[in-house]
Amino acid sequence: MTTITTKDGVHIFYKDWGSKTAQPMVFHHGWPLCSDDWDAQMLYFLSKGYRVVAHDRRGHGRSSQVSDGHDMDHYAADVAAVVEHLDLRNTIHIGHSTGGGEAARYVAHHGKERVAKLVLISAVAPLMLKTTANPGGLPMEAFDGLRKAIAAGRAQFYLDFASGPFFGYNRPDAKPSQAVIWNWWRQGMMGSIKAQYEGIKAFAETDFSEDLKSITVPTLVLHGDDDQIVPIADSAPLSAKLLKNSTLKVYERSPHGICTTHADIVNADLLAFAAR
Repeated sequence: MTTITTKDGVHIFYKDWGSKTAQPMVFHHGWPLCSDDWDAQMLYFLSKGYRVVAHDRRGHGRSSQVSDGHDMDHYAADVAAVVEHLDLRNTIHIGHSTGGGEAARYVAHHGKERVAKLVLISAVAPLMLKTTANPGGLPMEAFDGLRKAIAAGRAQFYLDFASGPFFGYNRPDAKPSQAVIWNWWRQGMMGSIKAQYEGIKAFAETDFSEDLKSITVPTLVLHGDDDQIVPIADSAPLSAKLLKNSTLKVYERSPHGICTTHADIVNADLLAFAAR
């Protein structure tokens, strides 16, 4: 396997496809998945002449199932290690869900000299948790319930999660794909339950507001208005306002997992943004 070793001894698996002289795209996956979740994007953009790179977050997929470091600062530092190892420059970073938070933290803290553009898709930014300063967020009970469900039996919970709200398969007019459901389940079960359990705090309680304010590169913000995982009202529009150079696009009646359910539409929008 292709891996790099971070300063704290973690092996991070990554994919690196395409010409080394082509403009790189770096894909950041969501919780509790791995780089395989970007299949529909990586093949597409490879065919369009881009160099495509994606990694498995620590504790996820084929990366080390380590005990520590399941927080956004370590996630971003791990990305920096991959980017520096490959010496990627003029890069477009694309993050989905938790990966959107990771991408924002990376760009804000590590990537200013290497990043050309940023894309946030169904992203957890600026803050998911309900607080006094963020009254539209989700209550802590929602995340405690998520932790409880994983601890009680993540195999069944992940199956139910993918079969229902993640892809909007619980909507009356939905047409569920069993292959998509099982592929999501496969990715989730590849990872460490400890990393996934502790990762809930990372995506739920991290405030990305200052990260977003500091980002100056052109940023595309994409979100479905029927996202049942990261409700749009307290995410995408707020992120777009905090960013200095953003474009917001909302997909009507679209779920959290739009990179899979609406891959053709998302890919076309990403290509148009990348080519600007």
